[in-house]
Amino acid sequence: MITVSLCMIVKNEEAVLARCLDSIKDAADEIIITDTGSTDSTKKIARKYTEKIFDFEWTNDFSAARNEAFSKATCDYQMWLDADDVVPPETLAKLLALKKTLDPAVDIVTMKYLTHTDADGNPLLYSTRERLLRRGKNFTWQDPVHECIALAGNILNTDMEIHHKKTKAGDPHRNLKIYQALEKSGKPFTPRQHYYYARELKDNGLWIPAAYRFEKFLDTKEGWSEDNIAACYNLALCYDVLGDRHKIFPILLKSFEYDSPRAEICCEIGYHYKREKNYAAALNWFRLAASLEKPDTLGFILQEYWGYIPNIEASICCWHLNDIEQARAFNERAAEIKPNSPAVKHNRDFFGTLNA
Repeated sequence: MITVSLCMIVKNEEAVLARCLDSIKDAADEIIITDTGSTDSTKKIARKYTEKIFDFEWTNDFSAARNEAFSKATCDYQMWLDADDVVPPETLAKLLALKKTLDPAVDIVTMKYLTHTDADGNPLLYSTRERLLRRGKNFTWQDPVHECIALAGNILNTDMEIHHKKTKAGDPHRNLKIYQALEKSGKPFTPRQHYYYARELKDNGLWIPAAYRFEKFLDTKEGWSEDNIAACYNLALCYDVLGDRHKIFPILLKSFEYDSPRAEICCEIGYHYKREKNYAAALNWFRLAASLEKPDTLGFILQEYWGYIPNIEASICCWHLNDIEQARAFNERAAEIKPNSPAVKHNRDFFGTLNA
């Protein structure tokens, strides 16, 4: 049976640390806490679970902190979690079983990472992340923010889930400040850093520099295909806010160069035609989005676009086209995915008035 070192970096996480550690402690043979400057009771709480608590001076570099935590590990595999992550009971059970059966030649085990959910707990955004890493491979974290480990070797993809459950808002400008400092240092950006810097600019409402960064990232022609597709999508959103709508359609179509069509892209094209009141064309794109098979990808999945949103939008288009029967049908398909959706209920009530 393999052994697992849980390696965490923390700072002022007294509100959530126990919740996280309680959810994973039965699967961790060793717990390593690297504290980057807590001033609350984080370390006191951590001592209830482990004696392996280390101080590490924060240097605006998440990779440096994670690599420090990994360097303390002594078990067969290193596992990482953030303090506001939770391991669901079903994942814990699967992980305990995997520890007994995992081929020690496996280098990386991936798990789904659910980062956003709706009020009913349905996933809105998730990705697939490296979660268990064979210590003997000496994997190294890269990038000061949005850090990652380059996937290499024998990889086992699983359906296990880790849930990210924030209880408080962090500094919304933290990551942006790190990128701005990196830019000020004059060190050349990698394509990946261009992409994530663009995302931080967009998330902070800096639409013009965000668009510039997304364009610069795509111009490198060196990005990961999933990041390329996401850049096209986010760039279209930037153009929309900036009023450059003539640029939206071409950048959305460009995404098809990188891989199979993605539902969010097809929906945005549908919105393009919907704004023009070309409901027949819009319907075709929403119908296409609703019919797509979700890709087996390590990239981010915008879950609501894979079924719910295109069916709701197709319902609206059918109503504009005076096809009430199809409008109801699409609305009910959306209801199968999100039965408690206010939009579904509104449409049902509205369609009911048409029979009155």
